[in-house]
Amino acid sequence: MDRLFDLTKIDRYFLRHLQELALFEDEIREVGSVAALSSHSDLFRQAKAFGFSDRQLAWLLDTDEGAVTSARRVLGILPTYGLVDTCAGEFEARTPYYYGTYGLTPATDTPSTDKKAVLIIGGGPNRIGQGIEFDYCCCQAAYTLRNMGYRVVMANSNPETVSTDYDTSDALYFEPLTLEDLVHVYEREHCIGAIVQFGGQTPLNLAQGLKAAGVKILGTSPDDIDLAEDRDAFKRLAERIGIRQPPSGIAHSVEDAVAIARKIGYPVLVRPSFVLGGRGMVIVHREEDLEDLARQAVAIAEGKPILIDRFLENAIELDVDSVSDGRGKTVIGAILEHVEPAGIHSGDAACVTPPISLSESVLEHIREYARAFADGLHVCGLMNLQIAVKGEDIYMIEVNPRGSRTVPFVSKAIGTSLAAVATRVMMGQSLAEAGLDHEVKLPYFAAKEAVFPFARFPGARIALSPEMKSTGEVMGLAPSYGMAYLKSQSAAGTHLPHGGNVFLSLCDADKEAGVRAAQILVSHGYGLYATCGTATALWEAGLRPQAVFRVSEGHPNALDLIRSKAIGWVVNTAGPGADHVGDGLKIRAEALLHGLPITTVLEGFTSAVDGLNELCGGHAVEVRTLQELHASLKA
Repeated sequence: MDRLFDLTKIDRYFLRHLQELALFEDEIREVGSVAALSSHSDLFRQAKAFGFSDRQLAWLLDTDEGAVTSARRVLGILPTYGLVDTCAGEFEARTPYYYGTYGLTPATDTPSTDKKAVLIIGGGPNRIGQGIEFDYCCCQAAYTLRNMGYRVVMANSNPETVSTDYDTSDALYFEPLTLEDLVHVYEREHCIGAIVQFGGQTPLNLAQGLKAAGVKILGTSPDDIDLAEDRDAFKRLAERIGIRQPPSGIAHSVEDAVAIARKIGYPVLVRPSFVLGGRGMVIVHREEDLEDLARQAVAIAEGKPILIDRFLENAIELDVDSVSDGRGKTVIGAILEHVEPAGIHSGDAACVTPPISLSESVLEHIREYARAFADGLHVCGLMNLQIAVKGEDIYMIEVNPRGSRTVPFVSKAIGTSLAAVATRVMMGQSLAEAGLDHEVKLPYFAAKEAVFPFARFPGARIALSPEMKSTGEVMGLAPSYGMAYLKSQSAAGTHLPHGGNVFLSLCDADKEAGVRAAQILVSHGYGLYATCGTATALWEAGLRPQAVFRVSEGHPNALDLIRSKAIGWVVNTAGPGADHVGDGLKIRAEALLHGLPITTVLEGFTSAVDGLNELCGGHAVEVRTLQELHASLKA
């Protein structure tokens, strides 16, 4: 313990408690089996009072969780529930905040009520990949159920979210989102069903276990949820529907991953299944990089397979959010076009609706595919499709029969809460009865931009990837796409200059479109600096930028320009397979340090220039509230 204190400087008071738990683990292991532990009921009860979960005890005794749970129930070792004292003892606390305990806290009775109770399982602690978007869905479900006359029981473990406010639900349980804890809450409240669609991947991963424990899952069944995650079954469904899928394979080891990548060809997208926020997802362009990256993915997957897909370069990626009522009716909430090319996590990508680059024929095919997948998966509630489009070819990436992180954005764009509608259909209403019987056609553009924490992490790699990094998002609404995108940039803290000098360093693939955008900037009086290769392309197009060296080649370079405040905007794009190190990393880090806006993808640059072109051309920035826009939709 002294060595731990020297290494960590954690107070010995806490280290003594950890030591006690470690020693108690040894005591449980020595018992040897669940049957032996049952014969030592006091030890079993003490283990639960110490906070050991059934799953943890099963691991210590080399058995499965179900065996521990059954033995515990036979002995009558069940949690009691205490009321959180929100008044610090000064007054009697009446707020319905409960916590489970195996200590000596006397049990609190559930309020007697004639209302039927529904359990909503939240998203748990906020972390990158699973955040406030899912809490929004849980809150919308709670408000809707209360309006329908149900008793709302919320299970969540994050006191900082709206779903855990005192007036959101009728009863709130601050419990870990585990099978063991949720089943006890469900039984205590005599719930008629549980909703797992709105908490992201965490409750979805528990759906089958909850069903096996006797919990009625409302909406899409756990079997259909698993069908969407089962790559072989999903591939067969996609073939029946008639949509393309990128060549793919399922790997259980690094050797499998290498063999699949050789078969389907590079670049490949490597991703663990059942993870949050694209954790461990990477695009791999070379075999020499695959082994290490696949090894990391296998570790993150925790025994589940990793998925290897052929990555579609230069494709347009789409998110499609829809609602189905389980009666054969599906309504599209919105089709979101990613501003960045395919390969960026949907939580990080800038998006726009209505789409700006797709033909009406492609959009109609996408609507047909959405309806077909909803029927094939027997969806009742929300569904999110991730699609890639190359030319007129449409590829299905994946389907998630649950709420997605784009649901709040879409709901605010169209003036209808998709989560509220989904809640009503899960409780038995049709889409018409729930208030959404047709797709809303927007007379304006809605642009979403992600907010990143890079400024708080000096030296962090400022590059977007399939693994989510953003910690929030903003929205811009305007009659034109360019102005909507410009508003979203401003809201996200990227204040693009309305004049002055811009630094450009474009990869070869981006030079042609980048030059056209640069010509627009110059026509409005902007000055240009560029690295030699980009400067050459600009000169050939008739522009006269000031050329500078690459950072690794000499002075003056981009770092000198940033430090001397000669430029007000940095545009630095990287080609396929670039690992965002070297010059690019130094430039982006220096721009971040000096508070300059940074654009790292061509599509973001051209979209921003579209907005600046309108602004510099005399178009005023129109400001209208969401309420005004929604009223115009209804009119």
